Amino acid sequence: MKLPRHIAWLSALLIAAPAFAAGTDRWDIPVATKTLDNGLTVVVSEDRSAPVVGVSVVYGIGMRLEPRNRTGFAHLFEHLMFEGSANAPEGVFDRVITGGGGRNNGSTRADFTNYIEIAPSSAIEPILWLEADRMRMLDFSESTLKNQQDVVKEEIRNNVQNQPYGGFMWIDIGMHAFQKWENNHDGYGSFEDLESASLEDVKAFHRDYYGPNNAILSLAGDISPDEGFALAEQYFGDIARRETPAAPDFSEGLNTQETRLQQGDKLAQVPAIAVAWKMPDRGSADQAPMAVLGALLANGDASRLYQGLVKGRELALNVDSLYGLTSEWEYDGPTLFTVFALYKPTTDADAMLAAIDEEIAKVVADGVDDATLARVKTRMLADWYNGLESFLSRADALAKLQLMWEDAEVVNRIPGWIDAVTSADVQRAARTYLTRDNRTVIDRKPDAMLQAAAANADTAVLNAQVGDDAADAGADAPDTSGQD
Repeated sequence: MKLPRHIAWLSALLIAAPAFAAGTDRWDIPVATKTLDNGLTVVVSEDRSAPVVGVSVVYGIGMRLEPRNRTGFAHLFEHLMFEGSANAPEGVFDRVITGGGGRNNGSTRADFTNYIEIAPSSAIEPILWLEADRMRMLDFSESTLKNQQDVVKEEIRNNVQNQPYGGFMWIDIGMHAFQKWENNHDGYGSFEDLESASLEDVKAFHRDYYGPNNAILSLAGDISPDEGFALAEQYFGDIARRETPAAPDFSEGLNTQETRLQQGDKLAQVPAIAVAWKMPDRGSADQAPMAVLGALLANGDASRLYQGLVKGRELALNVDSLYGLTSEWEYDGPTLFTVFALYKPTTDADAMLAAIDEEIAKVVADGVDDATLARVKTRMLADWYNGLESFLSRADALAKLQLMWEDAEVVNRIPGWIDAVTSADVQRAARTYLTRDNRTVIDRKPDAMLQAAAANADTAVLNAQVGDDAADAGADAPDTSGQD
């Protein structure tokens, strides 16, 4: 029988009770870190509550770091990493991990590409061997490149082109919110750029970005730091460090003028709106207040925007939010806080924006009361700890934090940053970042609605012209009122 979520969460915390600091309700995640001579940073979080280990290998290469004219290359390469090597041909990676009772995946984001596995602790050595093997070299060939180019193109068709709303709330919005190419190009990639990638491009990309000195290896679960460090040295220690290209300057300030546009959607049934604001820099004093403000406004049914737009004014059908494609803690360059909502065809984007602005204005004017602020923080902390229960998620979070912050111990400081946020901090964040000038808006309407609106506009213009013609005819007609 599956336990209710809150009971399962409490049970997990009780099992992990030794990890709590005495006299507090704070969960202190065990974190041990070591850097090998070749530059590979290893993070281990020991937790003996289950005979399982989560593994994450995160590389410091993502969408905003990929070469120009190679849009989507970081994502393409994520797929190529599963195509095998001379030692482990295509299919071996998946068969070994799933055959040992585990599972694996990978993803590409703006600042990183991550590869994750979870399996019984008895299977940890084969997993590390496989990860080290594909870090050394892949089995590059024209056939595997062509195959994965086609796979990525099909993924774009399935996830974007043939889906209602596509990726307008995270692909399109970024194209218009950011100024620099590194931040505003489509990370999925254009078909032209994907097809023009050569075998030499692939080899150079692996050489430049997939060295041990550009990677974090994180292990969480049934393994001690000494065991983890020894295994990392055994399997990765002889891989030579490789020079990594310097990152481009992708820094941007806040926007100073609102951007608004309308798009058609052939698959959508109801209109939708995406409203994005540039976030504070990672590590700034406003990062935690902005995270709390985002939760206050758009995290769940109790949030201000859900209550105001869905329940109160009954304009929207739902309200959701995004922090780029990561989280409010895992970014290393310009990112967006985006609110996304489907809204009723009986209203329009102006009414939606006015309602959003009204809720933000309340925060700017009045801040947030103590009870609401406490509730929002409690939910954020519960979500944070809940996300760290899974050894797979914990290993991945620690690897990303080590890469972004150069300190995986940030995992234990984030709860304190959340706790410390005051009403005045939330007011300051709303006043500074959620402004009209700093926002980008896309109004996405079903094609049928746009066509109907265009037809109505044409009819109105035609009626006006007919009226003008009739008036002109009346003015030019001879006056016969006094004639017999």
